[in-house]
Amino acid sequence: MAERSKMTFIRRAMVRREFTLVALLVIMLVPITLRSPQFLSVANINRILNDMAILAIVAIGQFFVILCGGIDLSVGSIIAFTGMVCGMVNESHPSISPFVLLALGIGVGLLMGLFNGVLVAYGKIPPIITTLGTVNIYRGMTFLLSGGSWVTAHELSVAYIAFPRNTFLKISYLLWIAFAIIGLFYYIGRYTRTGREVYAIGGNPTAAKFVGVNENKIRVVVFVISGTLCGLAGALWTARYASAVNEMATGFEMQTVAACVLGGVNFSGGAGGIIGVALGTLFLGIVTNALPVVYLSVFWQTFVQGLIILIALALNTISDQRKSRRVLQERRG
Repeated sequence: MAERSKMTFIRRAMVRREFTLVALLVIMLVPITLRSPQFLSVANINRILNDMAILAIVAIGQFFVILCGGIDLSVGSIIAFTGMVCGMVNESHPSISPFVLLALGIGVGLLMGLFNGVLVAYGKIPPIITTLGTVNIYRGMTFLLSGGSWVTAHELSVAYIAFPRNTFLKISYLLWIAFAIIGLFYYIGRYTRTGREVYAIGGNPTAAKFVGVNENKIRVVVFVISGTLCGLAGALWTARYASAVNEMATGFEMQTVAACVLGGVNFSGGAGGIIGVALGTLFLGIVTNALPVVYLSVFWQTFVQGLIILIALALNTISDQRKSRRVLQERRG
């Protein structure tokens, strides 16, 4: 009996995307480390984690939208607008606290996410169409706000630029924020009623309605989560890269989708987990940083990310088909 239970545990572990990602990471790191032993140095690992921290924050917001059966293509534009707002406010008021700027970014992002959610939930516009429109609206608002100009490093306060780089227990504030976001939304997704309702709407909207789930409310909530985290990311982005430019985070939505798909999130909704998304983000970070090590041009990054998305989608489709066949066999049996 003990041996049978052990084998069952191993089978379950083998089919989990988290286990697969960890195994792929280990396999991938072997040749990279042999080619460049410094790749796994503490300094380089810390750099990779800090580079991926903002992506992890935004990917979690994207995760909730996809989990609910949608997609948010406006994440990059929300980051750009909130980042520009924070940069311009800091330029005008250099003495303002970085925490106030983070709160400002969060508030503005929340309102932009709320607008997306209302259009989807109450306007009955498909998420992909809604955010395909707002991605251009929000990017245009960024240009209008800035007048086409940038906020450069010398126009930002030292305290604001230093904030993401400041450390506590030798870990940057940026990483602490990312860890806190991962922990908070892991708890929300797994242990709260709202989290269970998001899974229910994504898995079977009709059944969810019959048990009393308010679909409109949940669809608004997931876009508010996405917008809020993008607002936080925008404030951090401007501080980390010491500038606010109109084109910031262009194409960032594809990276968040890649992190989610790699992490095993079902693109049709209803399945996936925060830990998988975090591992998917880490996988992307290692791939991106490994390309120069193997002497591939950085221009290959987009190609590699697209290829990764296609492979991950194919794996998800195969996994879903196997599950469907297994369920049918069980019903017939």
